[in-house]
Amino acid sequence: AAIATAITRYRIADAPDVQLGVIGEQVVEQLVVEVVDPVAGYAALMETLFDFDAIRALFAGGFRMRFDAMHAVTGPYATEILERRLGAGAGTVINGVPSDTFGGGHPDPNLTYAKGLVDLLFAADAPDFGAASDGDGDRNMILGRNFFVTPSDSLAVLAANATLAPGYARGITGVARSMPTSQAVDHVASRLGIEVFETPTGWKFFGNLLDAGHITLCGEESFGTGSDHVREKDGLWAVLFWLNILARRPGESVEAIVRGHWREFGRNYYTRYDYEGVPADGADLLMKLLRARLVAIEGTNLAGRRVTAADDFAYHDPVDGSISERQGVRLRFDDGSRIVYRLSGTGTAGATLRIYIEAYEPDPERQSSDPAEALRPLIEAALAVAEVQEHTGRARPTVIT
Repeated sequence: AAIATAITRYRIADAPDVQLGVIGEQVVEQLVVEVVDPVAGYAALMETLFDFDAIRALFAGGFRMRFDAMHAVTGPYATEILERRLGAGAGTVINGVPSDTFGGGHPDPNLTYAKGLVDLLFAADAPDFGAASDGDGDRNMILGRNFFVTPSDSLAVLAANATLAPGYARGITGVARSMPTSQAVDHVASRLGIEVFETPTGWKFFGNLLDAGHITLCGEESFGTGSDHVREKDGLWAVLFWLNILARRPGESVEAIVRGHWREFGRNYYTRYDYEGVPADGADLLMKLLRARLVAIEGTNLAGRRVTAADDFAYHDPVDGSISERQGVRLRFDDGSRIVYRLSGTGTAGATLRIYIEAYEPDPERQSSDPAEALRPLIEAALAVAEVQEHTGRARPTVIT
């Protein structure tokens, strides 16, 4: 049959509006429109993946949490699942009513924009667990009592404990992370004997791997985590996964689970420096000069470490064969440490330079340092090698995470 390439006419039905607030089928002339309850459908899916009975028992035993929906889309979902189906106390979900202005806030689940939740979890009478999700519900932040879980560590912990959840009881086929995300999950994959994929930033690369069955879990340092249950990152899913782990490891706090993970797999100290709105020409020159010096940098010593590889990351997609080049400059060291430089948002309004610094620490006796202190030599080297202040005009980053 021929495929139409242009619309030549259309017809308008003179019929009442579809009542979007009424669940069920409605008929518009010969067309049947079904209005579904997305909350019920999502909750039913989550119940197939996680041990709701164990999580109910966790809450029944006095476990307390707060979920900050940030006046965004996850409010009704979290209220239905956490408070109604799992028995969390009334008020567990805060800022749960969606608002087109997000209650005047910025719905970004991080230490800056979810400060109210952070303050609550670091207070004297803090709940056991805290979490937040963003405007469209696809990202998440995880907190324990007086403890922040980095997105990179969260992905690694989920991978290491995946079989505790019914939906992943048979094990996971593989994992993927964006290139700037810390290598914490790599150590888990090595132990499990599964493949780990390092992709450019952008969820579409994970989508190909998920569709092809190469991976089960994936995540990025910018607070996104997901699995093969959907072709997208999923904030509330990650929160329920953490609750499942806590329920199946009774008596262990979020902090205890993460510190235990570090003892077993090593800790990846990690930080990100963002220089926002810098002059595009200066940022472009910084990256151009870095790329020109890669051959010279490789083999040198920086911050007391030897640079074993210096390259501009390129990704060869194993599914569709596409090649994505110039995805970020990487300096890799002999002890597993890394420095990564990425540029985004170039244009008349300026650019954002992001620098990611990571150091691997296998010794449990050295895993309790402040990341800023543990990474100080690498941070100083990263800024000096790229001549960041000279090219950006900035003495300090806009944001440090």
